[in-house]
Amino acid sequence: MLQDKIKQYTEEIEQFSPASAADVENFRLKFLVSKGIIKSLFEEFKTVPNEEKKGMGKALNEFKQLAESKFENAQLEFTQASDAPKRQEGDLTLPGEGFQLGSRHPLSLVRKEIVEIFKKLGFIVSEGPEIEDDWHNFSALNFPPEHPARDMQDTFFIKKQDGNDIALRTHTSSVQVRMMEAGRPPFRAIMPGRVYRNEAISARAHCFFHQVEGLYVDENVSFADLKQTLFHFVQELYGEGTRVRFRPSYFPFTEPSAEMDISCTICKGNGCNLCKGSGWVEILGCGMVDPNVLENCNIDSKKYSGFAFGMGIERITNLKYEIKDLRLFSENDSRFLSQFETEMI
Repeated sequence: MLQDKIKQYTEEIEQFSPASAADVENFRLKFLVSKGIIKSLFEEFKTVPNEEKKGMGKALNEFKQLAESKFENAQLEFTQASDAPKRQEGDLTLPGEGFQLGSRHPLSLVRKEIVEIFKKLGFIVSEGPEIEDDWHNFSALNFPPEHPARDMQDTFFIKKQDGNDIALRTHTSSVQVRMMEAGRPPFRAIMPGRVYRNEAISARAHCFFHQVEGLYVDENVSFADLKQTLFHFVQELYGEGTRVRFRPSYFPFTEPSAEMDISCTICKGNGCNLCKGSGWVEILGCGMVDPNVLENCNIDSKKYSGFAFGMGIERITNLKYEIKDLRLFSENDSRFLSQFETEMI
């Protein structure tokens, strides 16, 4: 009878105590597979008289649950045992294995070098938030409402707050504004940090990169002060004899403005692919702080003047280490980073 079989198999399951994973597998093959005992009992259940089916069905379901529970517990026991760490055999008195030291990221190396050079010239380091409002990122820096940099193609806008656009900063010039708003001249500081632009990622461009911007505001600051400061910086970073030239340019927050080129560090000015045969490579933009920017920060532009400059750390690093693909800086490839182990500082 079906009831007797259920009772018999129940006692067998309750007494089951596997000694190995093979025992567990044999249990599964005997009871749980499609041609196993449980399946055959359910087939036999179809012949039970209708008046007995309710009680017999309950007993059969309880038996099935018992078998499945027994199998799962036994399987878990042997799985955990196989995952347990095995005892290591060996001579514990032997010296331990050495571990490989990491290296500083090339961007960190160059940023530190830039900061150290300007510190010698009396510049302090100032930092600010990466999420900025429209005033600090654009308006205070003399960006008119129709300026292309406000377009969604260039800027990662996040939301509006109290009628003000909130965005990921597009430059660290916003830190200059915060510094001028919070204090009184003289100011002499550099602002290193990460910035964001809504651009397609390629070997020559990325949606985020790193800048170092500088600001010097005091009485009687001239363009000659700017040129001499940057000339000294280039000689310290790239070596004595590196030539420098300034080309007129335009930036909303400086007037007059210029872009600064250096003689190509790869071909030494003779012409190559990096400098496109010209012998010159642009490394930064600069200029005299626009009087409107000073007035926006409540600084008397008739009494004070100043200069500002900004450079991409990736561009400086490319020239210093001859790296041709910007994407390498953010891929965390150990083969790339290991090349800078000797540069640790």
